[in-house]
Amino acid sequence: MQTKLTLRLEESLIQQAKWYAKKHDKSLSQVVSDYFQVLTRKVEEVEAPPITRSLIGVLEGNRIEVDDYKKHLEEKYL
Repeated sequence: MQTKLTLRLEESLIQQAKWYAKKHDKSLSQVVSDYFQVLTRKVEEVEAPPITRSLIGVLEGNRIEVDDYKKHLEEKYL
C-alpha cells in the first residue's frame, strides 16, 4: 500500500533531487523510496567489498590464545 508523505526541505536540495531523479530516469518518489530502503537494510544484507571478502578465513587456524598473548606481553614489558 502506498501512502502520501510530505517533506519539508530546502528549495536548493529539492532542485538537486529533481535533477538527480531526471538524470536517472526515475520519479522523485522512487529516488526517496530507494534511499529509505538502503537506509533500513540490515547490516547482514550489505555485501562486503571484494578486498574484505578476500580476507575471510585467512586467520583461521592461526589464532593466538588470549592467555598466550597476555603471557607474551608480560614477558616483553614486565
